[in-house]
Amino acid sequence: MQREIYDVTIIGGGPAGLFSAFYSGLRELKTKIIESEPRLGGKLNVYTEKMVWDIGALPPTPGGRVIDYLVEQAEVFNPTIVLSQKAIGIDKEEGVFVVTTETGAKHYSETLIMASGWGVLLPNKITVEDSEKYEATNLHYLVKDPQALSGKRVLVSGGGNSAVDWVNILAPLTEEVTLVYRQAELKAHESQVSKLLAGQATYKGNHTITRFIADSTGERIAEVVLTDNLTGVETIIAVDEVVINHGYSEEGAIFDKNTVGLEKHDDFYVQTSFDNQSDVPGIFAAGDVVSHSGKLHLIAGAFHDAGNAVNQVKKYIEPEAHSHGRVSSHNHKFDEKNIPLKAQFFG
Repeated sequence: MQREIYDVTIIGGGPAGLFSAFYSGLRELKTKIIESEPRLGGKLNVYTEKMVWDIGALPPTPGGRVIDYLVEQAEVFNPTIVLSQKAIGIDKEEGVFVVTTETGAKHYSETLIMASGWGVLLPNKITVEDSEKYEATNLHYLVKDPQALSGKRVLVSGGGNSAVDWVNILAPLTEEVTLVYRQAELKAHESQVSKLLAGQATYKGNHTITRFIADSTGERIAEVVLTDNLTGVETIIAVDEVVINHGYSEEGAIFDKNTVGLEKHDDFYVQTSFDNQSDVPGIFAAGDVVSHSGKLHLIAGAFHDAGNAVNQVKKYIEPEAHSHGRVSSHNHKFDEKNIPLKAQFFG
């Protein structure tokens, strides 16, 4: 079977990867994105309802809407998008990089852009007996749609920023929401904790979830048993939905299974130059995975990284190419696309 070789393969479909795909299309590079999750957006999927304030010229926008905008932009030049394939290895054959995914698929590319963030985010799961069987029904590690919990009795477990934020978001929507945390004092930002304690939510500090009681079908959690960590006294709470937010761990298998010399820096970063070149010729990086002294860990910084990385890819493949792409306001690639947009804005 003939191998299909891409100019650039982007590992990771978060903000850095998505903007890399747009910009590489602008620079006429044959582009592929490989994303381990079944959806694009990266860590923005963890806080789809939170407001993002720090993207230049974009007004405060929910994270989920930011994802929509990024995906729409990334698809302008029709990159190949591969979802639900976790990249686990990088090799090189006959001068071409070979990315192997967990499915056994192999992807061939002249260059790579690492845009994998802090690796594959794995939710820290609760260790209560039989908890896994409820993941298909009403035990959640991610709230995709808060409106789906409207009018319900919800229990949230966790004490960090995400757990407290979710309780504050859900409080006005739900019939009742309870936050349980194993320690007395919550670890979230003070303002959000104050909002929670002054609101409608119930807070059970120094309590731990010790047991789930199923409904008559055996498929859903009907009640949650909480144990007081100080006294051992049990409390039973009736619930419709349970949300676990005990943080995330990162997996960086791709660093451990490569034969091209790509190394982890400080556990999970790629050490790069200021123009986003790694120590391995032909491999570049963008976004939170990048480490150098001037790195800006904001979405805006990810966009800057992406532009740098793509420009370096272009020069790597075509040494005579211009060092950067032409600005969009004067780029003829957008002439046809601008016609309906100008009519929309200027009539």
